[in-house]
Amino acid sequence: MSQAVGDVSQPPESSLAVTTSESARQKRKIAALEEKLQVLESGHAVKLRETNYYMSKGRAIRRIVTLFDTVEDMISENDRRCDLDEDEDDNTQRFADMVRHDSQERLQIGYIALNHALPWFHPKASDMEYEDYTLMLKKLRQGADAARGDDTSKLKSLVADWVNREFNPNPPVDPEDKHHRGFINDASGRLLCPTELDWNNPIVRAGIRDRADGYVVTEMSWPAFLYEKYSADQNNLEEGLFKGTLLLQAFKAIFTSPSSAKEVAGEGDGADVIANNRRAMKNFNSGKKVKTHLRFALSSVTSWRSVDGDFDYIPFWQNIVDFFERPPGRAAQRKVDQLLAWWTRKVFGTSRRAELTDGAKAQMSVNALARQRAQLDDAMFNSD
Repeated sequence: MSQAVGDVSQPPESSLAVTTSESARQKRKIAALEEKLQVLESGHAVKLRETNYYMSKGRAIRRIVTLFDTVEDMISENDRRCDLDEDEDDNTQRFADMVRHDSQERLQIGYIALNHALPWFHPKASDMEYEDYTLMLKKLRQGADAARGDDTSKLKSLVADWVNREFNPNPPVDPEDKHHRGFINDASGRLLCPTELDWNNPIVRAGIRDRADGYVVTEMSWPAFLYEKYSADQNNLEEGLFKGTLLLQAFKAIFTSPSSAKEVAGEGDGADVIANNRRAMKNFNSGKKVKTHLRFALSSVTSWRSVDGDFDYIPFWQNIVDFFERPPGRAAQRKVDQLLAWWTRKVFGTSRRAELTDGAKAQMSVNALARQRAQLDDAMFNSD
C-alpha cells in the first residue's frame, strides 16, 4: 500500500503568480531600462559639462598665470611650503633657504596667480576624490595648451600682415609659411636682432645667420621688437622697453579683437580699467606672455617648442616676468608702475567721465531735452 502511495505523482506547486499579459510585462521592463538609461545619460551629461567647464577655465592658465609651469608643479610647491610651516624643527632657517631658489619662488607666485584667476580651484581641489582631482588637472592642462595653440596660430598670419604693412619688405613675409621668417628674412630679422647689434651692418647680419662668435642670439639679449620704434638707447636700455608697436598689436589681437589691433597709435576706447575693472591686473600678466608669443611668430620655427636654436624661451619669459615683478628698488618699481599705466591707457584708454562738471552735464542734449519738455509742459499748463 505504501509502495502504491509513493508511486502517485504529486501535482505541480503553484507559483502564486497573478496572470499578467506579456505585453504589459515587456512595457514595464522597457520603462525600467529607459529610466536607467536616462540616469546614465544624465550622469554623462554632468560629466561632459564638468569637462567643458574645466577646459574653458584652463585657457586662462597659459594666458594670465604662467606660460610654461605645470599646475602640478605649482601645487607641489605650495604643498611643500605648507609642510615647512607645520614643521617647527629649524623651520625659520629652512624657509630662508627655500626662498633663495628663484624657480621655487616663481612656482609659488604662479600658484597664487592661479588662485586669483580661478578662485574656486583651491577649495575644490582640497575636497575632491583623487580620481576626480587628476581628471580636473588633465582637463585644465588641455584647455591651457589649447589656448596657447590658438594664440600662436592667430598671430602667425596677423604678424606677417603687420610686418608687411610697416616695413614693406621685398619679398613680403608669407602669412602661411614660417620657413622664410626669422633671421632669413630681412624684416623679421631686424625685429629679432639683439638691441646691442646693428642689423643694418651686413657683417652683423651674416654673423647672426652663421651663428658666429660674438653674434650668437640668446635669451640674454632684448630683441628690437620689444622697443618703441624698434631701437634702444644703449646708455639707457629701459627707455622705450616693452613699448613696441607690434607688442600692442599682438596684445589687442589676442585679448580684445584682431580688428582692434589695427589702431594702436592713440589710446584706448575710454574704459577706465585701472579704477573699475578687476581684469586689469590679469591683463598686465598676460602682456608678458604676448612678448614670448610674438617672438615665436617672428621666428622660423613652425611648431611650438621652448628652444629655438640658441634661444631658450623659458628663461626669456622669466627675464620678462622678473623685470615686472622683481624690480631692484623703489625707483625701478615706480617706472614699472608707469609702464603698466601706459599699457592700460594704450589698450583700454582712461575715462574722463569723473572730470565732467555739473554745468557741462546740464548742457548735454539729454538734459537739455528734458528741460525743454518741462518748459513746454509748464507753458501749456499756464495758458490753460
